[in-house]
Amino acid sequence: MNEKITAHPQKEEREKVLKEIRRLENRKKILENKQRNEERKARTRRLIERGAILEGIFPLASNLSGAEVKAFLIALSHLPGAAELTANLPKSGDTP
Repeated sequence: MNEKITAHPQKEEREKVLKEIRRLENRKKILENKQRNEERKARTRRLIERGAILEGIFPLASNLSGAEVKAFLIALSHLPGAAELTANLPKSGDTP
């Protein structure tokens, strides 16, 4: 009879711990999803801003396909002095 009395609180404690583990795992998933969404939104914003800059400097770029814009930028990168300009750009994460 004493075994039943002591076994019951252990089972309740175990269930309580398992419930807490599930709660924390769900919270972790929620936080990871939130972080991914924030990173995706930041990337989308960055791409839109850079596309707007490109179209502002080269108005005809808005009429080009993605492949044509890529070819145009590659051609620009091969112009004399382009390598020196890109070498002097701050690296990603560096503060200007």
